[in-house]
Amino acid sequence: MNILIAPDSFKESLTALEVCHAIKSGFTQVFPDADYTLLPMADGGEGTCEVLSYALGGDWQQVTVHDPLMRPISARYLLLPDATAVIEIAQACGLHLLTIAERNPLLTSSYGVGEMITDALNKGAKRIIIGLGGSATNDAGVGMLTALGMKFYDSNDQLLAAGGESLAKLQRIDDSAFHAQIVNTVFEVACDVTNPLCGEQGASAIFGPQKGADTQQVAILDNCLGHFAELCHHQQSNDDLATKVNQAQDVPGAGAAGGLGFALISFCGAQLQSGFTTVATAVTLAAQIAEADLVITGEGKLDAQTAMGKVASGISQLAKAHATPIIAICGSVETLAPAQQAQFNVVMPSIQRLDPIDKVLKDAYANIEATAMNIAASMRLGQQLLR
Repeated sequence: MNILIAPDSFKESLTALEVCHAIKSGFTQVFPDADYTLLPMADGGEGTCEVLSYALGGDWQQVTVHDPLMRPISARYLLLPDATAVIEIAQACGLHLLTIAERNPLLTSSYGVGEMITDALNKGAKRIIIGLGGSATNDAGVGMLTALGMKFYDSNDQLLAAGGESLAKLQRIDDSAFHAQIVNTVFEVACDVTNPLCGEQGASAIFGPQKGADTQQVAILDNCLGHFAELCHHQQSNDDLATKVNQAQDVPGAGAAGGLGFALISFCGAQLQSGFTTVATAVTLAAQIAEADLVITGEGKLDAQTAMGKVASGISQLAKAHATPIIAICGSVETLAPAQQAQFNVVMPSIQRLDPIDKVLKDAYANIEATAMNIAASMRLGQQLLR
């Protein structure tokens, strides 16, 4: 029996690879002779680099960059053997890098993301996969573009200060020193949100509050992003590029990471796709599912949001397409609609008893292992009854 184990991480408790080992440990107690393939998965957010490193190899690159408040920090990204760089923007401009008191999207900058991209380009990267998620910024990617060589000026021909609020003063863009390798590089953006750049569903309105913006600041930031997009459109000398930039602000995902999606589409020619699809394609997930007799996936919490581009849902769709049975082992499971329940042959929560959340997280490995063992034992009993 060929068993493919391909879960997401269990947030705040186990990495995806640790979940793989827990499931395998439980199953091998019942099926020691089965062939197991461990394939930790991610959806383009935190842990994506680790997943691709496990599956594809590559070398970790350590680089000094600037955090959202322009303080030097150490960040890392993955450089794969085929000259593909995998960058998680949260390494440089993540919300986790700031205290609650420091959160202020009027001031925070994505400059460090541009420094990571520059380092990858200078090391020969021909393709760059960028995971958008967890940002503390709302500057439409201007910080990133500045680090890549662009210059942004106000009406006094002075360089703009960092942060989303300064975009209101923008009058001129100079791209003459934009990194020369951008045009020769393929940019793929892993993005699971569908928000446009501006408006009621835009970057500022939806994500600004969690980054520290109050109602008045959200309105300021939304106007700033709109002004930036309009200026980008009008300063394009090429009509085709002008149209492209104008359309980019309404592309689903343009508002991701405080408008980084918009900047990557407009100036780097990036293609946005779901984070799960990006990772699944890179690790040839469909081919591995086709070769399996059983697929086991999972995530920390299986609920209505699982169907919105999450790992477990994506894997279930591929498994159904190949008529491969699939089991989901999760931390907890909410009541599912019949259609969602039907995505899996078995859905099983792993929490063994009611405990304080700290203990639940601490015991996650043992709980998953025990659940996997019991599922395997049920499968063994079913085989015996059918003899």
